[in-house]
Amino acid sequence: MRTLSFKLLGPLTVEVDGDPLPLGGPRQRTVLATLLLFAGAPVPVDVLIDTVWGGRRPVTARNQIAVCINALRRIFRDVAGDERLIVTGHRSYALVLGRHGVDLDALGRLVSRARKFVADEEYGEGAECFRQALALWNGTAFEGLSGGVLEIERARLTDLWLDVSEENADLLLRLGQHRSVASQMAPLVEEWPLREQARLHLMTALRRSGRRASALEIYRAGRKVFIEEIGAEPGPALQELHQSILAELAAAEQPRSGAPTAPPTPPAPPAQLPAPAAAFTGRDEEMAALDRLLDAARGDVPLAVAAISGTSGVGKTALAVFWGNRVARHFPDGQLFVDMRGHDGHESPVTPMRALDRCLRALGVRSEDIPDDLDGRSALYRSVLDGKRMLVLLDDVRSVAQALPLIPGEGRSCVVLTGRDSFELLAGDYAAMKLALQPLGAEQSGRMLAAVAGHVYTEAPPEQAVKLVELCGGLPLALRIVGASLIARPYGSVERVVSRLEDRRRRLDVLSPHEGGVRGGMWNSYRELSSETARLFRLLGLLPMEDFAVWAGAALLDVCPEHAEDLLERLVEAQLLDVRPGEPGTPPRFALHSLLRLFAWERSAAEEGPEDRRAALGRAFRAWLVLADRAHEQLRGRGHAAALQEETRYRSPRWLPVQEPWSDPMAWLESERQAVTDLIGHWREVGHEGRPWELVVRLVPLFETHSHLDAWRGVAGTALAAARASGDNEGVGAMLSSLGTVEIYQRNFPQARALLLEAVFVLESGGDARTQATVLRNLALCARFSGDLDEAGVLCRQAVDCFKQAEDDTGRSHALGLLAQIELERGENRLGIALIREAIAAGESSSSPRVEAQNLYRLAEALLGEGEAQEAGQLGHEVVLLSRAEADRLGEAHGLRVCGEAQWRQRRPGEAVMSLEQALEAATEVGDAFVQARIRLDLACAAAVRGDRGEARLNAESALLLLRGLSGPHWEERAERLYRFLAWMKPGVPVGPAELVRLLDRRVLPDGAVE
Repeated sequence: MRTLSFKLLGPLTVEVDGDPLPLGGPRQRTVLATLLLFAGAPVPVDVLIDTVWGGRRPVTARNQIAVCINALRRIFRDVAGDERLIVTGHRSYALVLGRHGVDLDALGRLVSRARKFVADEEYGEGAECFRQALALWNGTAFEGLSGGVLEIERARLTDLWLDVSEENADLLLRLGQHRSVASQMAPLVEEWPLREQARLHLMTALRRSGRRASALEIYRAGRKVFIEEIGAEPGPALQELHQSILAELAAAEQPRSGAPTAPPTPPAPPAQLPAPAAAFTGRDEEMAALDRLLDAARGDVPLAVAAISGTSGVGKTALAVFWGNRVARHFPDGQLFVDMRGHDGHESPVTPMRALDRCLRALGVRSEDIPDDLDGRSALYRSVLDGKRMLVLLDDVRSVAQALPLIPGEGRSCVVLTGRDSFELLAGDYAAMKLALQPLGAEQSGRMLAAVAGHVYTEAPPEQAVKLVELCGGLPLALRIVGASLIARPYGSVERVVSRLEDRRRRLDVLSPHEGGVRGGMWNSYRELSSETARLFRLLGLLPMEDFAVWAGAALLDVCPEHAEDLLERLVEAQLLDVRPGEPGTPPRFALHSLLRLFAWERSAAEEGPEDRRAALGRAFRAWLVLADRAHEQLRGRGHAAALQEETRYRSPRWLPVQEPWSDPMAWLESERQAVTDLIGHWREVGHEGRPWELVVRLVPLFETHSHLDAWRGVAGTALAAARASGDNEGVGAMLSSLGTVEIYQRNFPQARALLLEAVFVLESGGDARTQATVLRNLALCARFSGDLDEAGVLCRQAVDCFKQAEDDTGRSHALGLLAQIELERGENRLGIALIREAIAAGESSSSPRVEAQNLYRLAEALLGEGEAQEAGQLGHEVVLLSRAEADRLGEAHGLRVCGEAQWRQRRPGEAVMSLEQALEAATEVGDAFVQARIRLDLACAAAVRGDRGEARLNAESALLLLRGLSGPHWEERAERLYRFLAWMKPGVPVGPAELVRLLDRRVLPDGAVE
């Protein structure tokens, strides 16, 4: 049994043994947060509904709450082995924490202990408890969630946070930690200006830190707010402190003896900024962020600092210089610019000693007055800048340590740093604004090229212009080099440059003229990596996908995931890799910019041997395959796919993750869908040994559930070509079967049958029994939808036998369910029901909710045929719950359709229409025309039961038009009969459900006429 930790003081998170747990969408998270607020006590369903929907509750609100509860129970059961964490009461649910913990309980304990320490005058211990309590907050409570009791509780917890912050500040002042109080209280006072106690603590801290002028400004700003907001002066404590500070200043300004000395003539203010780039475009958000530094420099912030980071060539210097020139007039005491050459590649970085020497000289300090030691120079530099309003731009900073001596003390100056360092260490000493530059988007890239190259670019064929932008990857340096090449050569053209850039072996040559450019900047970062980090970077260039998880890097390097993550973080710090945060509760993914990936590929080709490259790529292929196999097994049950080859089944390499993808295999497959698509194409491109079709087979649950039919067809076609090229008949048969299944989903039954018959021919020489069974089952589907129910029955029985031979209970259960459906359509209801019950029994050992939902759906349809509409409706509801838990919109559409049919058969047309409209929305979303047609037929019947002939005919006609485009004669005939019948229907006269059922099932027309 594993321990869960629930956190509400910020975004709702749940950790299991320290690892974050995915919780699903906002509705599910809102339900969990509400249960946690009342942990141990029953929470009425109505309270949960009000919290989720407020006054706009849908009709299905109770069912949707039940779906959320079931999904949460499943998460906690699968991850922590706790099946009783959420218990059901009378119209209520309760969350019983047991051994698990929630941060609200820890908060209460810490605050109580802190206040007891204060009462006992043990201030140090009290401050430590308050510090731990405040550390529990990670933002606003329930951040991202809203509604009902959450809003009330958020306000209460915010007030508690403010109280604790003020109590903690009072203790720190008693302990002499004035500067810490000033940094903590300043943002609090700014956000909650009417908190008098916080303002009093801030003024006291500033006064004791020697910043009396700042303390007076805090009072003046507060007095203005008090008068404007509540029409009253500040309280007595604030007024008394204000008068005391004024008295101190008056005493300090008494005239001193001695004649005044004439001040020296001040030097001219330095104006060292380089000229801005003529073609600078975009970066509107970043420019707006930098503009806020001006407000900070005018206010009471000790020092306005911005740190601009990003990879080589992303435009850090261009942004800083352009902004600096634009706002230079706001810094009348001058602008300093120092190229720190942190990653120059040709010269060593500028030392702080040298940089300070240049700055002091620019500020008018004589050579003989410049100290010889770093501390002395830095102190003099701060003294000269004290009280001045200057802009200091430190470009290409290697590290925070290199820049710190050049950052002024308190004052109205503004400092901007650029570099590849993330500048995280600044956070400990300065409230620095951090801007991590990303490559430009397509529109901004086009604007830059237009600004540089003019009509040569703007008059180029649009498709070539788009391709040029794409090949430059949004990197400003690449865009400027390409733009300059277009106008430098009279014969230059966008088409010609695109042609050269499309050759990946020449692209960086084009973008790196004169041994510099894009490649030069990347090389400067790469050469500073440790040998192991550099090797990982090289091997990452072998992967074809845009982003990847930690375990992919671990597989490439053949190390454990923890070690790989450390190396990946070093690449992020070196600006050679980006981090893309995942959904809440999911691990981050890492991404290589397209040009960086190309550079890594170049280094791999130059520094790695062919065997090493092949082995690394093989481990990566195997990682995706083994993890997909685990996900598939969890979704469909053991034995539902052909076993992996012996060398691939190796289950315990050190680079495989322990957790992924077990908490949510479907979400894991979805997160890897694009990566796997790229991987399968690359697999064939590089001619790697192995069987990519095995990976396609394990992606089928994702393709089916989320209706990714185009992606399915694409990867199956690629894997089919690879299998044919290697003479792998088993793979050829499996992929022909897979492509046939795609055609079935799109109701292209003739094309599906042709592919499946070819698969039968290929597999005659031998093949996995599961694959053969799948082909037979799909041929049975084609025969069923073509109207040949006898052939469908024969083929389906053969499939059942093959699945039994393969010991595939999930497949056998699915095939038995299909056979039951066929018998039901032949009018053999009793046999059909018996087969369905056999299918359900066969599927009990399966862990596939999809197969369970399909069999329950078929049983519901059979019961409808027997006139058991109420039980059929209950089963339909179970299908909906199972499908929603798996995010299976097609299964949800089927379940809602059964509910709707059961409801109109019970003369509840209003409820039927609500169910059917939801079903139609889901079916339309996944693009299943056949299910849409059946829903339209049921909507027509519901309208007929209500007596609305016009609505009934409209829906029947829509169903008929949909079915005529599909190969389903049986249902087309039904729709035709219903449409003809509705022509006889009298407007406003309801039709009995029994009459509609006889019409659809027994081919009876009005007045007893039989077709």
